[in-house]
Amino acid sequence: MKSRIHLPALRESAGGRQSGFSLIELLIVMVILGLLASLVGPKMFSKLGMAKQKTAQTQIEMLMTALDSYRLDVGRYPSSQEGLEALVRNTGNDKWHGPYLAKGLPKDPWGNKYHYQNPGEHGEVDITSYGADGTSGGEGENADIGSWQ
Repeated sequence: MKSRIHLPALRESAGGRQSGFSLIELLIVMVILGLLASLVGPKMFSKLGMAKQKTAQTQIEMLMTALDSYRLDVGRYPSSQEGLEALVRNTGNDKWHGPYLAKGLPKDPWGNKYHYQNPGEHGEVDITSYGADGTSGGEGENADIGSWQ
């Protein structure tokens, strides 16, 4: 005795016609999904902005550690003119034992260069990311992130 498994994709109505979901049912489901996405989406994007700010702070801390290693070898921090490039390329100093960054000089999470200042306004040296807008000042994701914070 053979048994057959029959899984119909469509329902048969009383009149013998096949029927599926109506256009109205599909539209209602799509509207509900759209409403859910509009509620969840902004919360997820704000988390992305906060993650980029934390990444920038972590990278700045890593750059400060590399600068400290440079200072131990050379006896001073790189000048503003030498910049952070001195961490990955010898600028002509005999005491240089770098590179001090294994993977090269990173850009901030928004694709901009970090700004280096020696002497710094907030410490001996300052490293700053100008945030998402790439300009000084701002709030939220556009806020500056510095080595002194």
